[in-house]
Amino acid sequence: MHIDPSDVNTILVIKLRAIGDVLLSTIVLRNLRLRFPTAQIDFLTELPSRDVVQGNPSVDTVLVYDKTSMSGLQLIRRVRRRHYDLVIDLFGNPRTAQVTFASGARYRVGFDFRWRRYAYTIVVKARGAVVHNTQFNLDALIAIGVDIQDRNIYFPVSAEHYAYVDEIIEREDLANKFLVAVNTGGGWYTKRWGLNKYALLCDRLVDTYGASIVLTWGPGQLAEVEELRSMMKRKPFVPPATTLPQLGALLKRCSIMVTNDSGPMHIAAAVGTPVLGIYGPTNPVLQGPYGPQHATVSKTGLECLGCNLTKCPIGHPCMLELTVDAVMEGVERLLAKNGLIP
Repeated sequence: MHIDPSDVNTILVIKLRAIGDVLLSTIVLRNLRLRFPTAQIDFLTELPSRDVVQGNPSVDTVLVYDKTSMSGLQLIRRVRRRHYDLVIDLFGNPRTAQVTFASGARYRVGFDFRWRRYAYTIVVKARGAVVHNTQFNLDALIAIGVDIQDRNIYFPVSAEHYAYVDEIIEREDLANKFLVAVNTGGGWYTKRWGLNKYALLCDRLVDTYGASIVLTWGPGQLAEVEELRSMMKRKPFVPPATTLPQLGALLKRCSIMVTNDSGPMHIAAAVGTPVLGIYGPTNPVLQGPYGPQHATVSKTGLECLGCNLTKCPIGHPCMLELTVDAVMEGVERLLAKNGLIP
């Protein structure tokens, strides 16, 4: 179905929850702006992901749903008061389907997830198990006749954020060093490679490439990062607490990143830093770092890879059996792919 731009003055895009998922959905925004150049384009997300969208040049207003202080009914009323002509639900859970249905929008776009499909006037075949998450999001635009002219994800980082990070790098004598960002976090424990292996990997990166290790961290992760630092022979740099845009600026200044499947991984990919993603329960073909300059590594030979389980019933072999040697080989592939010589 092709929607005439003259019929659309206000647009709402909905994507809740995880930072990485929200970031991958930003691929739709510039394409919407190009198709509907005069429309008001708003984006509804949750508080942890607000900074992923705030500052995006294709977004006019970021609406934040804080479920600790706002009921579902209050959210519906807030959306309905804004009188959207087009609502695109890229999340598709019961709450967002209800919000979309009750929005009063003439055009309501969403995926064919069970009963939720009846909330939409334009139903899109869900291909989340077949294509990368970015293409899954673009499918919603293709269904309404939007030409895909831009296939980039976008993470907003300002000159102020770069200046803040550059000052830290100069102060810590890290300028012009081969900086390797390492992220041990991940939303599920099943996505996390062991700290003991990360410690061995970091020491080898220092010994092999003369790397300076930067241990990134977010809320609630500092104790884990300090534990990792204590396990390493070659002491890393642990930056101060950062906002998401400051983290993006820091990752931009790094030569590469080695990471579990996580929000920071997708931020690094968005700012152009080559990423080696460590994968087990998630599928890199579907949720991997976006772009041709990246690489991934997994424990091969396991039938359960890509299980999407947040708890492992068989002892977590995808991470426990993934060796430091295998990840080092992944780093070598990443360096070769990007023509990097430390």
